[in-house]
Amino acid sequence: MGSDAREVVVIGGGVIGVSAAYYLARQGFGVTLIEAGRGRSGASYGNAGLLLASHIVPLAAPGVLGQGLRWLLDASSPFYIQPRLSLSLASWLWRFRAACREERARRAMPVLRELLEKSLALYRELAGEAGLAFGLAQAGLARLFLTGAAYRQAEEEARLMRAHGLEARLLSFPELRDLGLVLNAAVIGGLYLPGDAHLVPARFVEAMIEACRALGVDVGFETEVIGFETAGDRVIQVLTTRGPIRPDQVVLSAGAWSPALAWDLGLRLPIQPAKGYSLTYEGTSLKAALPVMLSEARVAVTPLGEGRVRLAGTLEMTGTDLSVNRRRLEAIAAAVREYMPGLDGLTLTEIWRGPRPLTPDGLPLIGRPQKYANLILACGHNTIGMALGPITGRLVAEAAAGQSPSLDLAPLSPDRF
Repeated sequence: MGSDAREVVVIGGGVIGVSAAYYLARQGFGVTLIEAGRGRSGASYGNAGLLLASHIVPLAAPGVLGQGLRWLLDASSPFYIQPRLSLSLASWLWRFRAACREERARRAMPVLRELLEKSLALYRELAGEAGLAFGLAQAGLARLFLTGAAYRQAEEEARLMRAHGLEARLLSFPELRDLGLVLNAAVIGGLYLPGDAHLVPARFVEAMIEACRALGVDVGFETEVIGFETAGDRVIQVLTTRGPIRPDQVVLSAGAWSPALAWDLGLRLPIQPAKGYSLTYEGTSLKAALPVMLSEARVAVTPLGEGRVRLAGTLEMTGTDLSVNRRRLEAIAAAVREYMPGLDGLTLTEIWRGPRPLTPDGLPLIGRPQKYANLILACGHNTIGMALGPITGRLVAEAAAGQSPSLDLAPLSPDRF
């Protein structure tokens, strides 16, 4: 794509979309950012806010599918796959099964390592040089364990992380308390990951939108894409509920809604939505000086500052069903009570649920599909979209400008499936 193609429309106003718009605008592109909702609603709003440099093991890892099948009929389990007749789900599960092989997972690890490391460095730049305020805190993360089996598995994971250049320290119960955590006696130990960080998700998206506007980005909320017009290998028009847009280039970064939009372009994206939940509380009775991950329960507890704490967890593959499953909420709260005291002294202020876009191999789709010369995909970020926002935005801007990418995009190719 030549550098003269200067007008870009970015579809999707979550962390990936605002990051893409920001870095495109910094490259000198004229950018229109459109979002179907009003903001403050999608996965970029309600997630745990974790920037996990340590998250190098993809969702598609050995043993995950078997565990998911064991949880299949338990609607309160951490990873629930709702039985239903769906060709797209069946195809996704078949590919997921293939990606769960150890060789495939190990190939994905250095890719995730580099993406996460570069993205965290960009977060530091945004909080430092750019002066954006979004509550970035680099206190690390503690994973907590109730069982010896989970602790022994963490020992192996710690060795794996160290082999990839990450710092990982196994801690006893007293050492966890020295980190400022107040825990129940049932916790037998933990794994401390000092390279991890966290932020306030909504604050980041809002700060980036304001930064985009300052760079001249035209931001349009409540603007829904209803179709496209194409000619040969080009998208020539984006049809929206607020009228058509005729850009030079198009970036599709609509998270779990990307497959439905891509369908109109004749693209079949292997992305399945998986509903996650979070509960936000106010009060100071739950003592969490840094984020913790409740390992057996797959629940994150993140301090958001100003007396707020967020509990987030579960993956529920139920298609486009966004109803609230109260059993899920109760399971999250019950899990926290197993590990930490003080939850009952907090006030629940918000319940959120939203879809996470899962790919079969746990890696996002970033780059141009072969079918279109002026389309860039930036979607399918699984459960780590928050962590990968800035690096994805930079890679999108580099692709739009025809520059060499900051890292090898071949493992992330939209055509790899």
